[in-house]
Amino acid sequence: MVPTGVPTLDATGRVVTPGLFDATTSLGLVEVGMVSSTVDAQLQGDPVRAAFDVVDGINPRSVLIPVNRAAGLTTVLSTPGGGLIAGQAAIIDLAGSSVAEMIVRSRAAMVASYSAGAAGGARGGASLRLREVLDDARFWRDNQAAFSAGRTRELAASRLDLEALGPVLDGETPLVVAVHRASDIEAVLRIADEYALDLVLSGGEEAWMVADRIAAAGVPVILKPLTNSPGGFDRLGSRFDNATLLERAGVDVIIGSYNSHNARWLVLEAGNAVRYGLPWDAALRAVTLAPARALGVGDRYGSLEPGKVGNLVVWTGDPFELSTRAEAVVIRGAVTSLDHRQLELFRRYRALDEERPAFKRPGF
Repeated sequence: MVPTGVPTLDATGRVVTPGLFDATTSLGLVEVGMVSSTVDAQLQGDPVRAAFDVVDGINPRSVLIPVNRAAGLTTVLSTPGGGLIAGQAAIIDLAGSSVAEMIVRSRAAMVASYSAGAAGGARGGASLRLREVLDDARFWRDNQAAFSAGRTRELAASRLDLEALGPVLDGETPLVVAVHRASDIEAVLRIADEYALDLVLSGGEEAWMVADRIAAAGVPVILKPLTNSPGGFDRLGSRFDNATLLERAGVDVIIGSYNSHNARWLVLEAGNAVRYGLPWDAALRAVTLAPARALGVGDRYGSLEPGKVGNLVVWTGDPFELSTRAEAVVIRGAVTSLDHRQLELFRRYRALDEERPAFKRPGF
């Protein structure tokens, strides 16, 4: 029995799902990609920026938030980028007039990148620097008093960076590593095993080649299904059925948009994963419960269950079909507006003023 006075939605004949969760975007941190003053997702300088926290750069009034929310996106991991260790990402709900209202979990994940260019110009250099920083973070954690008194050797990163890596070493904060080549994935798996890290792989275009090893390690993979052409020599093995092969091997697959302006294409990515063999239920899980669990909020997000946060979407049909639209988006139990700037512009210019004379080029 629904209590008197509680707002209700008529979802008769509709499809209802949990709100979509994108773990690979910089929503709230980017407005115009080519205008540096509107990009707060990357800190320049040293390749190790573990202390960099994106929270203070999030703009709750970004015009990108409403347009993506209207497509069924309710929660995202807003991530930094660049360098070997980019910094700390935050989970936010796409509703609220302040950062405090949006935050689900600050410092929800440490974001890193493993490639030849990440540090030293060679993959061995990336491994060397990453191990060195993790070793020094462990040393700093166990010798803080001596460090503060100046009785220790010089360490590989700043005090703030080493301190920020403490929860990663303790397994409290997942380390999300962007990595693509199969051999690089194996190297990252070895490092994670050495330091007992809570690892999440991101990108993973060649992950299907080492799917059994990823599954044995119990490591989830965030990927973009609509990637089948190499974006570089470390991605020559890209293929459309990557998600399918990983899922069959027992890997927990997460689908990401890898986009900020069009994170709403998350359903398009999931739909194409289904087209190439991923079971429909697995695709839905990959954009709802799987990212929530990988990022430590699966007890509150990702599924429609009593006691969980009320994030849900009412769809006109199968959410993975191009003709389907979100008819209602509910975040934290409240129905949100589906209006956004693009829709407002469409309404303004859908009909031309008939009284205005048509423009004619001079001489015609």
